Amino acid sequence: MIIQLHIAFALLLCGLCLFHPLQLKASDAPPDIGNRLEMFVDQYLVDKLQGTKLKLHGPRDEGAVLRFDAPWEGRFSGYSTVIHDGTRYRLYYRGKPDTTPSGTGEVTCYAESQDGRTWVKPKLGLHEAAGSKENNILLADPGVSHNFSPFLDTRTGVPPAQRFKALGGVRKGGDGVYALASADGIRWKRMQENPVLTEGGLDSQNVAFWSESEQQYVACVRIWTAGVTDATQWNPGGLRSVGRVGSADFLRWNKVESMKFEPVQREHIYISQTHPYFRAPHLWVAPAARFMPGRCGLTADEAGKLGVDPAYYKKAHDVSDCVLLTSRDGRAYQQTFREAFIRPGLRLNEWVARTGYAALNIVRTGPGEMSLFVNQDYAQPTAHLRRYSMRLDGFASVNAPFEGGEMLTKPLRFKGRHLILNCATSAAGSIRVEIQDAEGKPLAGYAAKDSVEILGNRLAWVVGWKKGNDLSALEGRPVRLRFVMKDADLFALQFSDSVDE
Repeated sequence: MIIQLHIAFALLLCGLCLFHPLQLKASDAPPDIGNRLEMFVDQYLVDKLQGTKLKLHGPRDEGAVLRFDAPWEGRFSGYSTVIHDGTRYRLYYRGKPDTTPSGTGEVTCYAESQDGRTWVKPKLGLHEAAGSKENNILLADPGVSHNFSPFLDTRTGVPPAQRFKALGGVRKGGDGVYALASADGIRWKRMQENPVLTEGGLDSQNVAFWSESEQQYVACVRIWTAGVTDATQWNPGGLRSVGRVGSADFLRWNKVESMKFEPVQREHIYISQTHPYFRAPHLWVAPAARFMPGRCGLTADEAGKLGVDPAYYKKAHDVSDCVLLTSRDGRAYQQTFREAFIRPGLRLNEWVARTGYAALNIVRTGPGEMSLFVNQDYAQPTAHLRRYSMRLDGFASVNAPFEGGEMLTKPLRFKGRHLILNCATSAAGSIRVEIQDAEGKPLAGYAAKDSVEILGNRLAWVVGWKKGNDLSALEGRPVRLRFVMKDADLFALQFSDSVDE
């Protein structure tokens, strides 16, 4: 009888461990999010979802913003980059009119915008094309123009002459990727004579940026999940994937490491377009090109009517879309959502191989709006760049249906007087917030019944309770947040002393 009682007591304890969501190991230190913006693009803060789910929010197609219609641009223009530089938006892209091999006749083109919506092609007067220098050609360097990919260097103390940096060049049929720098984003010079990267696939857009958390430059390059891809051989195998490589000075780079995928990678990733999110640089966002070889999206007759280059259609029977990847540690991508972030649309033009590749960088284009740009109509006379708009921080949300539900966070520490939410409800919906201690007990005055109901659609809603909204007394101690929701979306949260959007 005593043994049975001991067993029953042990089972009871096990049951508490299994079903009580608040049991912590001594080694489980609550993450300290400080005053960082945290978006719900993954499970990082989520402990329990009850009647709620993480929901992906696809961008809205805002139409074409730039036609690749100059003689030096053409149907094979691509590998675009958008940089938001103060009051100016800068666009860089490859000009390539025909199917000649990489490097032959390729140039780097440039456009500008004041708002991200209306773009102009300035006459730079730097290189001759069609008998004139009155064009928007930035570079005419066959060694780098195929996949030239610049970025604005945010490293503290960067020399003015290197305010912009770039990678460009290929190894397959070339000798590697070169490093370039510019003071004004217009006039570029190679930083050294020899290539800086020779390991990996390197034949598509290889992107780089300054990683503040790592205090080094990081490049995300194309690799294969199997096969030899060293400096002297080209033997691809497995899946097209992403590798990362670091550098302290942008000239001497470490060995390429394969990025992990959680869950495991199942499809080709052609270009990742990885970059720190502009409002939360600790989180990398990658609107990656998912490439599906051998899946043909249109017939030969349809391709002919669209004007798809015949030689290209004959060899390229593939389709692509855009998926959302994120990373918090710079070593692994979370693909929380396996479905497409941007699907090919109703236009048959978008079902041609290698169309639908996103440009590098998501940029703010309005008070509550950010934009992603996508190359469309590849290999067609109508090749162009389209803009897709999103709610600020609105990649994904914790979503509650009309019937209601809850989300409970993991224990966390914070810094800031106010809890600010980017959230939206319907006219019939609501959100209430409860603050608990690490063991799951509502703190006095911060229970859900004390919460001021959230009703509306705002980028920065300051959460309040009957006792007020000042959380200074709770700074630094582990707490959990419980969201009681109905017909609502929670996109992001942040603790802050200010409430500016």
